[in-house]
Parts: sequence; structure tokens; C-alpha cells
Amino acid sequence: MALMDYTIEDNVAVLSMNSGENQFGFPFIDAFLEVLDKIERDTDANVLVTKSSHDKIWSAGIDPDLENEEKTKLTKKFRVQMYSLYRRILTYPMITVAAITGHAFAAGAYLAFSHDFRFMRKDKGWLCLPEVDLGINIGRVLTSIARRAVPDYKFEEMLYTGKRLTAEECAEHHIVYKACHMDDLMNEVLSFAKAQNKDRRIIRLMKQETNQQLLKIIDDTILFLADF
Repeated sequence: MALMDYTIEDNVAVLSMNSGENQFGFPFIDAFLEVLDKIERDTDANVLVTKSSHDKIWSAGIDPDLENEEKTKLTKKFRVQMYSLYRRILTYPMITVAAITGHAFAAGAYLAFSHDFRFMRKDKGWLCLPEVDLGINIGRVLTSIARRAVPDYKFEEMLYTGKRLTAEECAEHHIVYKACHMDDLMNEVLSFAKAQNKDRRIIRLMKQETNQQLLKIIDDTILFLADF
């Protein structure tokens, strides 16, 4: 099975992450960027839905083998790639919907936050920023991405305590659009997505303007890191 694949349902491209726990590494990011390019180039879709083929995990964050290489040129290169993926989704010329079909931790949570809308299964799965317990400062890029999706008071609780949020709590604080039982999740997501029949051109322009400050933070950080 490919690391990433997609299907088309009416005007919706459903991207499936297929690498087990969908941990961020170079192959995962490269495959994600490649399939995003294919969907934009080869289809008439105007909504992107991202799901996981894992029955419990949407994305478990960064591959620990990479985390153990902290402060090396490899890690700088990886951060450039990871931020580039987030940037691509933030500027993708379609409405994007994260169908959070299981746990979304750390880098996986920021991947969800990079989407325009989030639906989350409520029978199993948490949204969590565990960096405080790992001794990692997340930095400006990830802070800014989180704050586009999470109210400040809730973001600070997640950041400082590492608290795991249920789907119901995420919905209560408008972090996710809707919490659904897994049996209903994709039907709810697709019903919402198919109704968003918007022109790619205007969505692209709106995203560039709406995310202007965030994109500058990402671009400045990538430029700073790109001396590896």
C-alpha cells in the first residue's frame, strides 16, 4: 500500500494516510506533498479531506528516530520539510477538512490545525500537545499554527500541561467543527465537504490574505534554517 493515496467523491478528494501511525519523517512528508500536487494538478476536486487508514491513530507525530537527532543538520532539514508541508496545506487552493479518525499528537495535531476545518471521532482518540513532557519548546511556527485553530486560553492549557483533549472537549471549544462517532464520521465529513463547492481561485486568494502573517513567520523560519 502506498504511503498516501486518494479517491474522488464528487467534488471531494479524500486523501488517506497509510503509513501505520503516520509518523512524520522524510518519506511521509515527501509522499504527502506529492499527492497534494497530484490532486491539484490531475483532478477537478475543490475540497480536500484528510483521513487515516489506521483504526486508532490519525497521526502520532514525529518519528522518534528523527527526534533523537536534535540540533543536527538533519533535524534542520527535516524542520524545513515539515514547515513546508504545513505551509502547503495552509495555502492549498481548496477548502481542507481533517477527518480525525484517531489520536492526533504533536506534529499530527499541528497537521490537523493546518486544515480549515476539523471533524473528530468521539468514541476513541485524543488531541494532544505533549512537548512539555518531552522537554521541547515548540517555537514560533507551531505556536502560530495552533493559535489559528485553538482559543488562546485552551492552547495555553494544552501547551503547559500536555492535557489530552477528547473530541467532545474540542467541539465545546470550537477546535473541531463537530465530534462524531466513528461510524458516522466520514458520512458527516463528506456531507459537509460536498456542500463546499467553491472556486479554487478565490479560495487560494482568501487563504493567502487570511494567513499572511503566519506565512511570513513560516517563510522567515525556513530561510533561517536553510543554512544546512
